[in-house]
Amino acid sequence: MANPHKVSFSLNGKPVEVSVEARELLIHTLRDRLAHTGPHIGCETSHCGACTVDLDGTSVKSCTVLTVQCADSELVTVEGLEQSGVLHALQQAFHEEHGLQCGYCTPGMLTRAYRLLQENPDPSELEIRYGIAGNLCRCTGYQNIVKAVQSAARKLAATTATSAAQA
Repeated sequence: MANPHKVSFSLNGKPVEVSVEARELLIHTLRDRLAHTGPHIGCETSHCGACTVDLDGTSVKSCTVLTVQCADSELVTVEGLEQSGVLHALQQAFHEEHGLQCGYCTPGMLTRAYRLLQENPDPSELEIRYGIAGNLCRCTGYQNIVKAVQSAARKLAATTATSAAQA
């Protein structure tokens, strides 16, 4: 590797340091160097969204971000949604509402929906459709994906209300 750059960032809550070339894309670092294969390589042009990750509180397509741009950042991939063996409400809702078919778009869709629900905990159907518009699904027609996001929003709101009542 010519002129390697050491880059440190937080990946799913854990510190990571990796040596990369200046031109290496984040998707390749995640998959090839760090064995985080949840984000998928789809179009490599930022159109499909299969590679979507959460970078410092923003959804980004990791096929368009250089790893060196992630220095000192907080990065969440689909693998980081599950906590201590418990699926995130979105992951559970995608399962229950049949929000996937082939599953190729699912990691990027989940990660984008995660950020959408951080930005808007109670989105309307139209807001969900707009919010996931940068993530393409060729199988589902989006109906069950929208239902899954709505279901997860309800579950997260109920969990928040329960936590607030107990405090």
